[in-house]
Amino acid sequence: MRYEFAPMEGITGYVYRNAHHQYYGKVDRYFTPFITPNQTKKFTSREMNDVLPEHNQGLAIVPQILTNKAEDFLWAAGKLRELGYGEINLNLGCPSGTVVTKKRGSGFLAFPVALDAFLNEVCTEMDRMGMKISVKTRVGKDSPEEWEELLEIYSRYPLSELIVHPRIQTDFYRNHPNLEAYEMAAEKLPEKIPLTYNGDLFSVKDFENLLERFPDTESVMMGRGLLTNPALAEQIDAHVSMTGRKVGQESRETREGQEKQNGHGYREFSDEKRRLREFHDALLAGYAEAIPEDRNVLFKMKELWFYFGQAFENDEKALKQIRKAVRMDVYRDAVAKIFSECELKNPPAFQ
Repeated sequence: MRYEFAPMEGITGYVYRNAHHQYYGKVDRYFTPFITPNQTKKFTSREMNDVLPEHNQGLAIVPQILTNKAEDFLWAAGKLRELGYGEINLNLGCPSGTVVTKKRGSGFLAFPVALDAFLNEVCTEMDRMGMKISVKTRVGKDSPEEWEELLEIYSRYPLSELIVHPRIQTDFYRNHPNLEAYEMAAEKLPEKIPLTYNGDLFSVKDFENLLERFPDTESVMMGRGLLTNPALAEQIDAHVSMTGRKVGQESRETREGQEKQNGHGYREFSDEKRRLREFHDALLAGYAEAIPEDRNVLFKMKELWFYFGQAFENDEKALKQIRKAVRMDVYRDAVAKIFSECELKNPPAFQ
């Protein structure tokens, strides 16, 4: 089984990825928050810092690009190749209104003819450049009935991976994933294109339910579930081992290498709160080094507590203190209160 960490804009940048890799195991690949190439033909300082090799040492990274223009995609891919990257992911899943109105992300799905032409040009040139292209997609913009045509388009091209989040754009993150649409992909996508499931994997039970319906699943991508419970990939992998699920040799070797490097395998639940505190403190230190001014660091940490906070029991009072904190000492006191007075849910999971 291969475990991938979904790109989460503003959250899963290089500071987060490095801390997660240091304290947790089993994630095989991290996808970067999207890069948006523009007319300036320059990466922003944030985008460049996020993909610099020296900021991602020891990590398996796949940069993601958000655009509907083949020329811009190929320019950005060329720059990323100069940094040593060999695979680029195309974002066709972002449901944000500001993205969709520009016909990017999942907004591009409403224009299948243009998307087909885009992929034709990009895949041809990426092959010439010796690079791979993968796609992260939803199953339509306005209706799941769009999915069959979109799937036919994807099937024409030598994608290194198709990551399917089985919702349409107008769902945002509401409603349940459309497993019938994902089943269509599992049945009709050519075997040469590896298929990855993404969507509402918040617990070991969610993963087991997925495997019950799709026992041939070999790759999953998780986002909100891993942000709430950073040990989720470890816990799923332990479940896979105990139940005898098949594990691909490549993923197993990757995970064994991670364990040798960072010293962390699966841990008992009683250790998790201490490890989460260490992880939090590493994030805080990393952001303090990378971001000027405490108020900006606090803003970043408060974003993370939207997810961390869902892992604890009876933490609303302390979370309110975190949300209201405008000084670092107040923030630290509120965090200490949560870790000393509130217990982790068992299991912790995104609600």
